[in-house]
Amino acid sequence: MKSCILTGVGGQGTILAAKLIAQTAMDKGLKVRTAETIGMAQRGGSVLSHVRVGREIHSPLIPLGTADAIIAFELAEAARALPYLKPGGHMVAAQKSIIPFTTSLMGAEYDTRQILSFLESQVGQLTLLDTGAIAQACGTEKVINVALLGAAAALGVLDFTLEEMENTLNHVLPEKIRPMNLKALHLGAQAAHSRMGL
Repeated sequence: MKSCILTGVGGQGTILAAKLIAQTAMDKGLKVRTAETIGMAQRGGSVLSHVRVGREIHSPLIPLGTADAIIAFELAEAARALPYLKPGGHMVAAQKSIIPFTTSLMGAEYDTRQILSFLESQVGQLTLLDTGAIAQACGTEKVINVALLGAAAALGVLDFTLEEMENTLNHVLPEKIRPMNLKALHLGAQAAHSRMGL
C-alpha cells in the first residue's frame, strides 16, 4: 500500500491533485481511499488530503509517521504536514510560500529561509521545485498542482509512470485546459530530474 499526503492552501488545486492520483490508481486496477480536511479552503486556509492506494485498504486516514510521500504546494504547509512522513519518506514541495492572511494582518514575520532550513534538516529525501518558473512558462499559477504530480511521478514517489499520469489528464481534464496542464506535468518531471541529477 502507498500512502500520500497532499497539502496546500485553498485555491491551489490540492483536492484536484488527490483526485488525479486516485483516478490513475483506479485505472491501474488498484483500490483507493481518500479523505480531505478542507477547513477554510475558500479563504486560503490549510487543505490536507489523504490518499491511500493498494490492494487492501482499511481506512482512508493516514496515521502520523506512516506516509510514504508528502506533496506540498506551499512551504509552511509542508512543515505543518511533516509529522505524517515516515522515516525515509519523500517530500516533493513547491519552493515558494504564500503568506497567510492572518499573518499579514498581524504583521507577524514569515521567514521562508527558516522554513526551508527546517525542512532540509528534517527530510532526507526532499525535492524542491521552482514552481514559479513553471507557472510562468505555462502562463498560469493554476498548473502548479499538476507540475508537482509530474515531479512525483518522475521520481517514482507515487508508483505511477509519467505516461500513466498523462493518460489520466487526457481523460479527466477539459480540452481547453489540457495543453497547459500537460506542459506543466512534463516541466515538473524535468525539474525533478535536474534537481536529482538524473
